[in-house]
Amino acid sequence: MEVEGKVALVTGAAQGIGKAIIRELLENGASVSLIDIAVEKGEEYKTLLDEEFGEGKAIFIVCDVTNQDQLTDAFQQTVDHFGKLNIVVNNAGINNEKNWEKTINVNLNGMIRGTYLALKHMRKDEGGEGGLIVNMSSLAGLMPAAHQPVYTATKSGIIGFTRAIAAASEVGQYGVRINTIAPGFVNTALLQSIEHEENMGEYYKYEANIKEMMNHYGILEPLIVAKGVIELAENDTLNGAVMKITVSAGIHYEEYGPQYQAKM
Repeated sequence: MEVEGKVALVTGAAQGIGKAIIRELLENGASVSLIDIAVEKGEEYKTLLDEEFGEGKAIFIVCDVTNQDQLTDAFQQTVDHFGKLNIVVNNAGINNEKNWEKTINVNLNGMIRGTYLALKHMRKDEGGEGGLIVNMSSLAGLMPAAHQPVYTATKSGIIGFTRAIAAASEVGQYGVRINTIAPGFVNTALLQSIEHEENMGEYYKYEANIKEMMNHYGILEPLIVAKGVIELAENDTLNGAVMKITVSAGIHYEEYGPQYQAKM
């Protein structure tokens, strides 16, 4: 799928990885809907994008992904404004081991809500044009992170859900490809949250261990994750893929054995 001329919706779009994804989509010719709970940051970024890419290419919608009504309305506003929806990136995420219920609601439940809303608007068997969904996971979803058990659980859940719903899309002929990206440590505000006891709770005492891991594995810049989204968009063969991104290996994929899928 060519990105040029497509319409994309990105959650958590006003900062960090989401901010980089928005810019990369615009540079590749897409129109974008920025979804974020951070009002000031979202409005500032939208203004900047208007100056750089011209008004009309980007809209900003204030939305809490844990609120079903708000998220439903954000999707509908995007379709009403641009007339279609082709790419959805469920990127919103937090790291809070102390308030672990919120971490589950944002990272996992928010992603599931976003995926189902994206399918509602895009699946071909229900009148849509098809498209691409990218769910943002983490390498923590593929390997245990002792200092982040709940965060790890949400990121593992994102991978499991994405692979399963991608299989459902293939069997049900939805015409929507659904993939996930699992980057290592990325230079964002979320990464800095490990330094705060109000985020890490009892795991705050492992701060030195986490920083030692960062030094060992290295830290990615958000741009490479954004380029991963473009690769997933342009490669029409990828469905249910788990893209891994590390400092040492760059963009590569988790390998799984062949799986049987019963036909409907």
